[in-house]
This record gives sequence, structure tokens and C-alpha cells, in this order.
Amino acid sequence: MLVIPEIKPNQSIDLLKALHILTRDGKLNQDSRRKLKQVYHLYQFIEPLLASVGDNVSLVDHGAGKSYLGFILYDLFFKQRTDNAHVYGIETRAELVSKSQVLAQELAFASMSFLNLSVADSITSPLLPAQVDIVTALHACDTATDDAIRFGLEKQAKHLVLVPCCQAEVATELRKGKAQALAAGALAEMWRHPIHTREMGSHLTNVLRCLQLEAHGYQVTVTELVGWEHSMKNELIIASQKNLPGKKAAQRLHELLIMFGLTALAGRFTTPH
Repeated sequence: MLVIPEIKPNQSIDLLKALHILTRDGKLNQDSRRKLKQVYHLYQFIEPLLASVGDNVSLVDHGAGKSYLGFILYDLFFKQRTDNAHVYGIETRAELVSKSQVLAQELAFASMSFLNLSVADSITSPLLPAQVDIVTALHACDTATDDAIRFGLEKQAKHLVLVPCCQAEVATELRKGKAQALAAGALAEMWRHPIHTREMGSHLTNVLRCLQLEAHGYQVTVTELVGWEHSMKNELIIASQKNLPGKKAAQRLHELLIMFGLTALAGRFTTPH
């Protein structure tokens, strides 16, 4: 039996080869070793959330792509379970969905489903349960992360794990109102230059997302995915439903939308009435 110190016990070698983490002859090169380290680093954040749910845990991975995350989670946590635990991968590219379906069948990962849906459409799809336990969205581009949050809220998710990416919508709104904001005061200097507009838009988007989740009673932790050296999109948002008071967070969110001239986006960052 092939033994590689970096690989966890009982990890499927066939899966790691299929995901190109291991070479065909079962070895790790420098790039795949880094990739494996990244996957395991993310798993250490998600595994306690999975364990906290108990039996029949359901996880929905949005913007799944090649479903690296879903397959690794299944291999490390779900495959040894005997209950009705299930992993769903949501992806808009039909060819990636088909490949994932084939791989799951080859590996006998029976409690995995892959659906060719947008994040927004998945909210009302009858192919998904009315309530889910954990929602993940890693590098789901632009507003897909917001759609994943809305999905989690609609499905009463216990936990959300988000690594946002390509946040252009808020930056676009900041750009539209830049001249007016500059005339009104010095605050707009924070996003006067185009690169600052993009960075400010990205940062502000995530602040608004955190406040939205807090307004819905979630406890939110924001940290860095240490070890993801290949990506500048390195912010990890973890939200756990604690039914906390959310009135102050909702008020702060509303105030920020007004302060930065973003009231046109109020419908995206919804809070409880």
C-alpha cells in the first residue's frame, strides 16, 4: 500500500489522482503538495462545523467547479457515515457537473449529488432539501457569494463558510457616485483612484455581508486562509447561527449603505424586518 506522510489515513488515493493532487504513479510534486496543504487547512475549519451538526448532516457547496472541496469533505468525513448525510455540489457549467457525477459513481460516493444550477436558481429548486445544515461558497464570483448567503438564510443554514471572490458590484456603484462623493467631503479620497475603488469595493462588500449575517442572528468570524499563497482572495468568513440580537448590525448596515451611496444595493443585503 502506498504511504505518503502528507496524506491523511484512509484518504482515497484514486480520488487524489482524479483531482490531480497525486500524479498517475501516486506521487506528490511541489505544486500538488501545496494544493493538498491548502485543502487540509480549509478542512480544519469545516470539520468541527460538520461534527457539531450531528446526524444526517447536509452540506451544499455553491460554485463547486470541479468539486475539489465537496469530494475531499466527502472522503474525509462523509464516506464512513451510515446515516443520511449528503453533499450537494451546485455548478453552472454542465460539463463539470457531468464529470463530477461520473467520478462520484466510480468512487462509490453514493451520498453526493451534483446539480447544474445557478446559485440563485438553487434557492427554489425542488432538487434540494427545504433546510440544509452547512453552506459553502469558495471563490464564487461577484454576486454569487451574496446569492449563497441568501440561499443559506432561506434554508436556515446552521453554518456558512465563504471565501468571496471578484466583488465588482459595490465597486461599480462607488465609481458611479465618485464625483458627487468627492464634492461632499474627504471620505471619498478612500476610493478616488481606480485601484482603491476596486479594493474599497471588495472590502466594503465583505463588511456588508458580515453585518447582514449578524443581523440574521449569526455569529461571524473573519480570518485569513493562511497558506493560500497562490490567491489574493484570501478572506474566510465563517458564520454560525446563534440567534443573537441583530438590530444593531442591521442599523449599521443601513447606515453604511447611505454613507457610501449604495442604497441601490439595499435589496441584495437584506436584513430582517
